[in-house]
Amino acid sequence: MFGMIKNTLFGVTEETEYKLLSSETKDGVSFETRRYDASKYAVVSSEGRTFDQVSGELVRKLLMYIGGSNEPAEAMGTATPIIITVYPRNDGVLSRRLVAGIRIPTMYQQAPPPPTDTSIRIEERPGMTVYALQFGGFAGETEYRAEALRLTRTLGETAPFQRKQYFCCSFDPPLKPYGRRNEVWFLQEEP
Repeated sequence: MFGMIKNTLFGVTEETEYKLLSSETKDGVSFETRRYDASKYAVVSSEGRTFDQVSGELVRKLLMYIGGSNEPAEAMGTATPIIITVYPRNDGVLSRRLVAGIRIPTMYQQAPPPPTDTSIRIEERPGMTVYALQFGGFAGETEYRAEALRLTRTLGETAPFQRKQYFCCSFDPPLKPYGRRNEVWFLQEEP
């Protein structure tokens, strides 16, 4: 636990690089279209509990992994954002299925250390193009749902994005009290 806290507060934080494709404002709402390259991620899943009940636990597991709960017991620094994939129902309420992921820092991309927690797996995620909407504060299910609805309305009904899932992203350590950065990402449908 100490390794996770030390790594989160004092380790090197690497923001996942992307290519900015566009930055737009519609009806007073600013969003970006970005392209992320394929990368390896540490991921952990949960079913049966709500976003607010389980997201902290999932994030903690990932931070412990990159903080040294891995086979060589090596703190890797950290990468942002932490991405929680959610699956909304038709009424907008999130299902009780979540997948939390954190990009493996660049130095470890070729050979990520094996996790000691068997619930964490390493997966190669393909490159993706996303619509990204940024907002501040502490974010839980209510805030992410509200921002997802705002992005949906801004993009409109004909925008080419996946509606069966979206990403809730957090860029800050859990203990940061102000100036927090969160984002909602919609995965653009590839032509």
